[in-house]
Amino acid sequence: MTALRLPSPDGGTHLYVPRTQPAPSIAAGTEPPGALRSRTVYSAAHVVADPYADAGPGDPAAVDWDATLAFRRHLWAHGLGVAEAMDTAQRGMGLDWAGAAELIRRSAAEARTAGGRIVCGVGTDQLAPGPRSLDEVRAAYEEQLALVEETGARAVLMASRALAAAATTPDDYLDLYAHLLRQASEPVVLHWLGPMFDPALEGYWGSAGLDAATETFLQVIRDHPDKVDGIKISLLDAEREIELRRRLPEGVRCYTGDDFNYPELIAGDDQGFSHALLGIFDPLAPLAAAAVRVLDTGDTKGFRELLDPTVELSRHLFRTPTRFYKTGVVLLAWLAGHQDHFTMVGGLQSARSLPHLARAYELADGLGLFPDPALAEARMRSLLAVYGADR
Repeated sequence: MTALRLPSPDGGTHLYVPRTQPAPSIAAGTEPPGALRSRTVYSAAHVVADPYADAGPGDPAAVDWDATLAFRRHLWAHGLGVAEAMDTAQRGMGLDWAGAAELIRRSAAEARTAGGRIVCGVGTDQLAPGPRSLDEVRAAYEEQLALVEETGARAVLMASRALAAAATTPDDYLDLYAHLLRQASEPVVLHWLGPMFDPALEGYWGSAGLDAATETFLQVIRDHPDKVDGIKISLLDAEREIELRRRLPEGVRCYTGDDFNYPELIAGDDQGFSHALLGIFDPLAPLAAAAVRVLDTGDTKGFRELLDPTVELSRHLFRTPTRFYKTGVVLLAWLAGHQDHFTMVGGLQSARSLPHLARAYELADGLGLFPDPALAEARMRSLLAVYGADR
């Protein structure tokens, strides 16, 4: 390996010497068989765009279905579940409802073939922008819930921009979610996505204050515990998640969506732990699965030793504005050889700066995340050349 000259955030450059071998859990042929035992773990998965499609901003998403489904098989091969058609898949940021519906159908069918665990996002993004009534929001949720249940997948009731705009009181949320939960044929996962991931979700659950919002959220669960498999919390607030999971009814899981504090939340304490539904496990899949298998043996210290070093990369990818973390996730999938290009639906590959992408490469390579470090280096050099930064 020869040194790469990478751009720095201060406008300068620095030399970086890539590693020559991947981490042991990343090396080809090391995919372990069987499911994870001590935690239920889902990776929210990205979609692979079709780079040859003549699609511009605002056009329907053009997806490379073969590469997209191949990546899901990669996740299942390591024992992770797939959280499909959620925000990591650019839901509402390039992937429209028609594309999401096709993604759900295809991935659910693939999951049956592969014997993989899958949950799928249910939202209201088929509604055109603009004021909507609560009845329209409910009907949109119902349409998507019906589609997911028809595929045999479990539903994740995602936070809705349209509901955030239409609801005026906590009771509006309580009534609408009660209606949906009564309709659901199987227990669902409730998803609380904070405004750092989507500014349009500010004030969700009818309150700008998180304490009041938490009480409404918990009331939904307490009123229908038999219809709630679990909750996914994406607030990037570890203490709030711990407090909330301790108040859940028995049998309702907490799936951490905290991409800043996941090792400690999954490891847990003497009063419980979180399962996981995480966007960062898209690039970390083999390493994350290896860590959970260590935890399966009761070795919390070994689990933390494997997973704690990944937090710096995750915090970098999910830095403000957090909603653009998908760009770094897809970059790493390209560098790791899971797809042949660095193109995203909606042109979102342009959402992060070159210094940001270079740092993502450096951190991921330092962790040994790339099965073929030489390929990753060559692709990073080609990206630098595109930006005219290979001098």
